[in-house]
Formats: sequence, C-alpha cells, structure tokens
Amino acid sequence: MAGRIKDEDIQLVRERTRIDEVVEQYVTLKNAGGGSRKGLCPFHDEKSPSFNVRPSVGSYHCFGCGAGGDVFKFVMEIEGLSFVETVERLAAKGGITLRYEEGGTPGPRRDPHQRPRLLAAHREAAEFYAAALRSSPDGQTGRQFVKDRGFDQAAAERFGMGFAPRGGEALVSHLRGKGFTEEELVVGGLASRGSRGLYDRFRGRLLWPIREMTGEVIGFGARRMFDDDRVEAKYLNTSETPIYKKSQVLYGLDLARRSISSSGQAVIVEGYTDVMACHEAGVTTAVATCGTAFGEDHARVMRRLMLDDQAFHGEVIFTFDGDEAGQRAALKTFNGDQQFVAQTYVAVEPRGMDPCDLRLADGDAAVRELVASRIPLYRFVLDNMLSKYDLDRGDQRVDAVREAVSLASAIRDKSKVDALLREIAGRVGADIEQVRSEHRRRAASAPKAGARPAPVAEGTPAAIPSPAVNFGLPQFADEREALKAIVQHPHLAAKLAEDLDDNDFTHPISRLLWQHIEKMPWPTGPDTNWLPQLADSVADEDAKRILSIAAVEPMRAREGNTPAVVSSVVIRLQLLTLGRSIADVKSKLQRTNPIEQAEVYNRMFGELIALEQQFRQLRDRSLGGDVPS
Repeated sequence: MAGRIKDEDIQLVRERTRIDEVVEQYVTLKNAGGGSRKGLCPFHDEKSPSFNVRPSVGSYHCFGCGAGGDVFKFVMEIEGLSFVETVERLAAKGGITLRYEEGGTPGPRRDPHQRPRLLAAHREAAEFYAAALRSSPDGQTGRQFVKDRGFDQAAAERFGMGFAPRGGEALVSHLRGKGFTEEELVVGGLASRGSRGLYDRFRGRLLWPIREMTGEVIGFGARRMFDDDRVEAKYLNTSETPIYKKSQVLYGLDLARRSISSSGQAVIVEGYTDVMACHEAGVTTAVATCGTAFGEDHARVMRRLMLDDQAFHGEVIFTFDGDEAGQRAALKTFNGDQQFVAQTYVAVEPRGMDPCDLRLADGDAAVRELVASRIPLYRFVLDNMLSKYDLDRGDQRVDAVREAVSLASAIRDKSKVDALLREIAGRVGADIEQVRSEHRRRAASAPKAGARPAPVAEGTPAAIPSPAVNFGLPQFADEREALKAIVQHPHLAAKLAEDLDDNDFTHPISRLLWQHIEKMPWPTGPDTNWLPQLADSVADEDAKRILSIAAVEPMRAREGNTPAVVSSVVIRLQLLTLGRSIADVKSKLQRTNPIEQAEVYNRMFGELIALEQQFRQLRDRSLGGDVPS
C-alpha cells in the first residue's frame, strides 16, 4: 500500500490547477469585476448568483449558503470524492506524476465500490462496445441501424456509440481480464447475477454511453435490435448506481455544455438519436433525459449552466412529438415552468416528426428551422386549452376564457400579463374587458399563500350541487323575470311568447320549464287552472320548486300597467338572445381572415348587419310608447 502523497506534489497540483476552469465544468461563470467571477451556486438552489470564485487566490465562496474552500474542497464536495482521490484526479488531468512517501501514514484503502473504480470500468466498457460496433460481425446490425438513421461512422464515434455482443458474457470476461471484480461490475450496473453466474447487463443492443459533464462515462442507454431479445423494452438504461443518477443526468451535456453556456440556449429533445441529429445539423445545444421526464434536478443543472437568474434571459426549448403523449408532456413541463427564469419555448413539427426523422426526411436545415420556429410554451398550452371548446358558442367562450386566464398566473414577467390577456381575447373572440375582468376575479379568489383546504374525511362523497342552486345568480335575473311574467300572466304573455324558443333560456331549469310551458294551450284570459296543470306536467323536483317561486314572487317592475311590464320583460329576454347571436358572429369574424376566407367573411358580415338591424328594431319597440322601458 502506497503511503500518503508528498506535500510538495499536493502543492504542485494546487498551483497548476485553475479553480475557475474546474468550476466551469459544472457552473457557468461571468466576470464580476475586481478579478472575481460569479455564478449560481451548485450546492443550493438559488435564482440570483451568489457563488463567487477568485482565481488569483484559488478559492470560492457562496454568500448564500456559506460553502467555500479551495479547488480540492470543491471537487470533493461536488463529486463525493476523498481528498486523495481528488488530488489524483486533478493530477491526472494536469499530467502530473504523484509521488508517495514510503513508511508514512498509509493512504486510504480503495473500496471496490468507490467511484474511481466504477468510472474506470465504464471507460473500459465504452471502449469495448465501440470496438464491437466498428468491426465485429455481431455489430453489423448496429452499423446498419446507424446508417439507416442518417449517421456516418464519424458521428457514431463522436458520440461513442457501441454494440453489446449477443453472447451475454463477452463484457464480463473482458473486464475480469482487466482486473475488475464481480462486485464492481454488478454495483456499476454493467453486469447482473443469474442462476448460472454473472452475465452482461446489455446483450445484442446498440449502445450510447451516458457521460457526465466532465466527459466521464457513468452509464449506458441501450436500444433493442433483435426480436428474440428477452427484454421487450425498446430502450434499456443503466439502473441507479453510486455514480449514475438519472434524475440528474442529461445525455449529450458533455458535448453541449459550452454551447449552452455561451449561447444561453438549451434544446431539450426526447431521445439519443434526436440529440445526435440536432448536433449533426448544427444545433449543438441539444440534450435529452435518460429514460425519465425532465425534472427539478435536471432544471437545476441547466440553470447553473445558463446562469439563469433574474438578470439574464436565455431560452429553454422543448421539442415534443405532436401526438397526445407529446401534448401531455408539454403540459407537464408547463406546470414545472417556474423552475426557469429563462423564457421557455416549445418546438413541435407539424407532421409529428422528431428531430431525427425530420433530418432524414428534409435535411439538416429542417432541424435548424424547427428550433428557430419555436413558440412560447404558454402559447402551445393555450392552443391545447382552446381546442377543447366550441368557440362558436357563447357559453363555451365564457368557459374558455375562464380556463385560459389561469395561464396569466404562470407568466413570470408580470408586465407581459396584459399582452397575454389580449391574446386570449383575440383567440377566443371575446371582449378584452371581459377577459381582464375574469382575470381579476380569478386573482381575487385564488387561495392565499400557505392556505390549506379543509380536510375531508376519507370516503366522504363530493357534494354535487343541485342545478337550481345557481339559478339565483345575477346573470339569470332576466330569465327569472320572464318566467314570473309568463306563469303569473300567461294570457298577457301569449302573443309575445310566440317569438320565444329554447335559445332564449340559457339555464337548464328555465329551459326545462319553458319546454313544458310551450306545450300548454295559452289561455285567452285569467285562468286559475292553467298553473296547476303546468305544475302537474313537471316531474323534476328542482323545476317544480322554481316554478312555485316564480308563481308567487313579485316582479321587479312595480310601477306601470301590467301588460306593459310583461311585454317589456319578454322583449328584454329576446334582446339578450339577439345580443348573444351578435357576439357569436363578431367572435367568428374576429377569428376569420378577411383575405384568405373572403367569401365566408363577407357572408358573416352580412349576417351581422341583419342581426344588428333586428336588434335596433326590437329595442325601439321596447322604448316605444306602447311598451314602457
């Protein structure tokens, strides 16, 4: 066992290692003046950079969490290495040969489960797999796949692609020959134990090495190649190991990190070949998750690289398939959008192609164009929200506005909220003041921070309100008045009621009652039997209760003769219906291109003119001498 590293060699490693160059493998640093550099702390989550590095003295300090020290302390903390392992790693990178004191305090005994041994085993495995892809007969299937996906040998080598022989023990035998133990291979996820002993974790699959930012191989992603593969999963990834945490790893980050840092842009794709296609097409900021959804830990890594703070506005662009699963992924991403201060975008190919398929079909330029055609993530979510509603219906537009304004609370830059509200109004075909009002109402009713909902006992059924409960709301006041006028004075409402239909009643209770009323014979004078007969025809209990209230509750208009009041109430109901129809047509016009859809636009414009004329005539009638206002 070698003794401790000589002090002068430790000092030499410290002198020859620039702390800012080491830190920049994990954190993007910007000049902060006075010889200091600043970035987001890798040891705690923060939105404003408080992590300072001073290369001239070889130290770092975070004013947020208090972490600090020299280059050795930094690597030990961020990689989980011992002091000796840290010095050895930095010495190897700097080409420094270390000397050990004989007879001194012995150095730490190497644990076979420790990081350096696992990393060394993965380096050997990556080289073994790459050689198998290049030249082995077994790897021909993999080579053909690479070619079919539009990549040449240079691309395969750039990304370190490999092939796992089908036999099942080739890698185990190779690594044993290199001095690695069975325990190291199993703990590192390179091999598994079966009834007949150790066997290769990946067999007969095309492989991509997964590297951390420093370039060290820490795992593999493996694609199924053969129908007789006993593992049916299309992709098989390294399981969690002491050196591989999938929630913190992004494929391609070792190649993309400098471009991400310098450009302030990151493109998140869904697969290994998509990363390759983007990089080959010139989009060198592309990375992908490894068999898991993009999560908080991934976001922290990206934010540190992009220096994503309140004073810096980069771009995070997600690409999703255009299918339903891709839309769900986008919505889930939107819910986590607060992880970024950078502007978040989405790029979806209209035909549903991923970047690799797009490059095959249309070439490199199409991939670059896909990324360039990005749209804000909130707009993509808005499109999906509005697609659920029939915007030709007034009630559906109201519901669409109510759901869409919820997006405003997710916009980080509050100065842009009104622009979003205007966009919602234009897309829905609603009045901007209506949208603003709904946004204010929603904001006022939002639960206060820290508020908790009242606990509900397990198994307690949710209360389902009666349809009659909300009939007392202000928006149904005119329908209530019309019902009272009709059931209290049916002989006076008879002639006016000829022009009414189901569309004049928007609440389900009033509409149901009207459907029963119009089946009744209209009396020519006061008739005490008319109302009881109407009540007998109504089976719904809520409707019966509303009918009994309408029959006795005084009308709001107390002055003026009764025929004039009845006429005014019924005409008011008709005016509201015409108003809704006019709003519907205006909404359609607002969403119709007058140049590209000239015929449709002109037809609707004519319809609008006719409706407005009818509205004016009916309004004039209500204001005439024979009908009081």
